[in-house]
Amino acid sequence: MTHVADEVPLTLEGKPPKTLGVLDQGALWANLGVSLLGFSGALYLLNPLGNAPLSLIAALTATVVGSLIGTSMVGLSAIPGTQTGQPSMVLLRGLFGAKTSYVPTVLNIVQMLGWGAFELWVIAKAATAIFGGVPYQVWVIAAGVLTTALTIWPLGAVRLIRRYVTIGVIVSMIWFTWFLVSEAPAHTGGSWTAFPAAVDYVIALSVSWVPMAADFARHSRSSRAAFTGVVGGYTLAQVACLGLGVYAVAIAGADAVLADATAVFSPFVAVPLGAVFFAILVLRETDQSFANVYSTTVSLQNLMPRVDRRIFSTAIGVLTVAIALVVDVTSYGAFLGVIGAVFVPMFAVLAVDYFVFARSDHWNTAEDAPSRWSMLVPWVLGFAAYWLTTSTPTVPAWDDFWTRARVVIGFTREAWMNGALGGALVAALVTLLIGWLTRVSRR
Repeated sequence: MTHVADEVPLTLEGKPPKTLGVLDQGALWANLGVSLLGFSGALYLLNPLGNAPLSLIAALTATVVGSLIGTSMVGLSAIPGTQTGQPSMVLLRGLFGAKTSYVPTVLNIVQMLGWGAFELWVIAKAATAIFGGVPYQVWVIAAGVLTTALTIWPLGAVRLIRRYVTIGVIVSMIWFTWFLVSEAPAHTGGSWTAFPAAVDYVIALSVSWVPMAADFARHSRSSRAAFTGVVGGYTLAQVACLGLGVYAVAIAGADAVLADATAVFSPFVAVPLGAVFFAILVLRETDQSFANVYSTTVSLQNLMPRVDRRIFSTAIGVLTVAIALVVDVTSYGAFLGVIGAVFVPMFAVLAVDYFVFARSDHWNTAEDAPSRWSMLVPWVLGFAAYWLTTSTPTVPAWDDFWTRARVVIGFTREAWMNGALGGALVAALVTLLIGWLTRVSRR
């Protein structure tokens, strides 16, 4: 009885408890916004195109603008979870139909496995920077075991984060800010040329959480608590994380971080008591891997709703550890771009269809929900619009394909264009058109 009342049901057939308030959500998302990967990711923020560095004010402005846009998307995507009590991938049954929802579900499982492996990698590398004598593999396995344990008791993990972890993270971030900002060399030069690409990067960093927002929001006491917790907690934390990363990269050297992303950890460990406070951030990083493994678990339940989530959690935890032992993170920036291109337009389709044309009591999340093939059209067109308008480089062959596509259709990408906004706008407008035509045909 205690487990049913206080924890996530073991299968999708159980009723989700509404136990998370705004402080729980805010603490969870604030901790998710502070990422060790974000410190090295500041390199992509400063020079997203690779040949047009941003000025300091341009980089910091891109951080604020991109975070507000991205977290607003995440916050809005959390609301349907609160209102229906369903996790993210199950919500997509109402958008695409039960069987058709398997397509984005599989994509989400793949991306969450990648994110989980990234997090275990960065935890192990960061721990190695503090305790050099312990092998990398030991840290990966230890972090994987802790991650899996948190995933089996997810709501307990959220409450643990709010009560004990958040204050340690706040103190650590203030401590590092005090020393790194004073020690970093002056950031001179740069321009605003790559500003749209930098905003794209920050939005992608934020909206990578869109596919899992409802997984936790369905346990919120209200939609307001879910939205406020996401936007307030994550925005403040991500701006602080990327801003601090800018100074850490300046101290470590951009070339050093480009050659080895873990080089950005050295400035943190080098400050007075740096090892102690950095260890707090390393331990906190397990909430990132926990969130990804848990989201993978409930995504799998969309495919197999009556399987005990503890079985999935254990299996995914083991698989994530195995991937982390051999993962290559050199394509991190490209990985974020692909995530943004897939899930930004999908969010726009969901938001318009749910908030404009449907209500929570009319959102069909049953296992036999009929397929809605028309909703794939705005998703695909939004995906294409993202790549036609973005200036963020990914993989050369993929970028060349979209360069040729622009030539074929006679489209000119202007410097002010932004892939995330372009993809979302096209997907939203097409969804509005389809919804209007559907209503007209019914009349």
